[in-house]
Amino acid sequence: MHAILFSVFSWFLRTVVIKFVVMAVLFLLLSLLVPMALSFLMPFLVSPATLDQLFNSFPSGVWYFWNIARLDFGLPLMISAIISRFLIRRLPVVG
Repeated sequence: MHAILFSVFSWFLRTVVIKFVVMAVLFLLLSLLVPMALSFLMPFLVSPATLDQLFNSFPSGVWYFWNIARLDFGLPLMISAIISRFLIRRLPVVG
């Protein structure tokens, strides 16, 4: 009876507890490091005023085709999907 309880406990410890601890540490690290990295990189990124000047320089023909292609919806969707795929493939448990 003692051996059965020990094997069940060791299985539970290996499968549930260890994975929970690893995922909790990964979550805490990411929740701390991502805001720090963004605050560090913000001065080096493109400012909204520069983007506004860039978009105002496009002719109306370009805006017409961008509206037909719905780039205002599709471009952020594609960028977030690519970033999500990159991050998921880097997880040691999933990828």
